[in-house]
Amino acid sequence: MSGFALTLVLCAAFLHALWNAVVKAADDRALVLGAVSAANVLAGIVLLALFEAPAVESWPYIAASTLIHYGYYVFLLLAYRLGDFSQVYPISRGLAPVLVALGAQAFAGETLPVLAWLGLLSVSFGIIVLSLPSGGIRPNLTAVAAAAGTGLFIASYTVVDGIGVRLADSPFGYIGWLFVLEFPVILAVAWWQRGKPPIRLGLLGGLFAALAYGIVIYVKAFTPLGAVSAVRESSVIFAALIGAVYFGERPWRRRIFAAAAVTTGVVALAIYA
Repeated sequence: MSGFALTLVLCAAFLHALWNAVVKAADDRALVLGAVSAANVLAGIVLLALFEAPAVESWPYIAASTLIHYGYYVFLLLAYRLGDFSQVYPISRGLAPVLVALGAQAFAGETLPVLAWLGLLSVSFGIIVLSLPSGGIRPNLTAVAAAAGTGLFIASYTVVDGIGVRLADSPFGYIGWLFVLEFPVILAVAWWQRGKPPIRLGLLGGLFAALAYGIVIYVKAFTPLGAVSAVRESSVIFAALIGAVYFGERPWRRRIFAAAAVTTGVVALAIYA
């Protein structure tokens, strides 16, 4: 990965952790997520006006990614309603590369070398630590399950978009249509909230979300998917720090340690898988 690509993806990782923190911090998370989608739609309209439409071959992937994202939003809201940010975020983001690696071995015959398996074990260890009870408090298994479901959706759209953007011949056109097709999310939230207006915090989170995902898809067009995914998931460190400092979630030392284990394992998966 070039220095330019590395810098872009690290920026995307920070922005992604930031917009997820915005959703977690909101009193009305569904409303904020609707505002995030509204910002994405506006960004998508601008992209469609400036860049060529994606090739026909990429449209099935755009459709599939859009449907997967709808499920992702549902599980994301559920996970943040039930669990702590510094627990839910690393589980969901760390689990995704593991699922991608296992899926490649099961369905594409891609075997993992020993060092990649060590990376996978490191990720699994970090996720287990995050899932364990602390201070006599029983673990919220529903929150862990929702986070795991979120990770499954993340793994799915990661693979779909990685293939689709390479067939598009217009990365920004592909991104634009993905963003515009989030419009049904706005309609669903508007119906659910019965006309409440979007809030500024959600629009700011939407700006962060659009930049984060747009950057990642753009870099996938010229950088190996595994490397992008690995650096991208360094966001779990940012999330652990935000959870400990801003939300005051505890035990912070154990959660930051676990997030570091997840990040180390993801990087090993990308390098050696």
